[in-house]
Amino acid sequence: MAGISANYRTTIDEAVERLISRAEDARGLSGGDIAGRVEASLEKYLFKDDANAGNTEIKAFIDEIRADDLCLVIACERGDEAAWEALVKEFDPTVKSAARKAASNAEDAEDLASSIWAELYGLRTDADGNKKSKLAYYSGRGSLGGWLRAVTAQLAVDGFRKQAKYVQIEEDREFENLANEAAGDGELIAHDPSPEELLTDRRTAADVTEALAQTVAELDAEDRLIMKLYYFDELKLKQIADTFGYHEATASRKLARIQSEIRKGVERTLKNKHGWTENEVKKYLSETAEGLGVSLETMFAAITLAVLLQEIWL
Repeated sequence: MAGISANYRTTIDEAVERLISRAEDARGLSGGDIAGRVEASLEKYLFKDDANAGNTEIKAFIDEIRADDLCLVIACERGDEAAWEALVKEFDPTVKSAARKAASNAEDAEDLASSIWAELYGLRTDADGNKKSKLAYYSGRGSLGGWLRAVTAQLAVDGFRKQAKYVQIEEDREFENLANEAAGDGELIAHDPSPEELLTDRRTAADVTEALAQTVAELDAEDRLIMKLYYFDELKLKQIADTFGYHEATASRKLARIQSEIRKGVERTLKNKHGWTENEVKKYLSETAEGLGVSLETMFAAITLAVLLQEIWL
């Protein structure tokens, strides 16, 4: 219990057990399953504001946590499909309503709502391949519905900022190009890679492309079609879901699973077939994605699209 005195252990354990008992549906969770989230909330909110908080304040803080909402979220994080379906069923109207208020038109609202469920399920992964979900930020201190509305609004703001930043970058690049031309009489000076660097880059790129092609070939027909519809035909998650007759949240989960399988398949093939070490896999893939200014999933998606296009054209 980093940062919290062991003197509070009994108080916290008892309060966590009361929290579980208050839930109408604890989703099969025990006190131990939620204790980490509760303790993190205590450190982040209670002790940050009051370093001298004692047993009375701890008990009151935990007793105010919304038991059912927190259990539902943690069950979703643990991969409970029934919990995820319940989350979507109960809060999809809330997310869509918030998206309509935050977006400028119906199409943008639909995209925003789809993005919310993708962020909640966790389409992105960290450097170790662990899924990153915004559900990890829910503490249970307020209503889950209110928190989802806030997340929707924040993502809308983030989207606007990214778009504005992209435009600004493009403008800055034009000025940079003009400055370079003026400084070099129209000639841009760049570092030319050595033949050894070029050979290494080509080999590693060829290994990754081959590994990706093999991984894509091993996907089942539906997964390959989903990738084509999403990346090549640029269909929205809702449109893909309608194509197969399921909810857009299910499409988000399927896409996340496919992306994860592709990443793991590429890493496995690079190590087993091409002799890459674990460090080489992480280093090269991360550096390549960083150089492109994208995530690993985006880089894999781009190369996957190229592989799928090759299949279409052949």
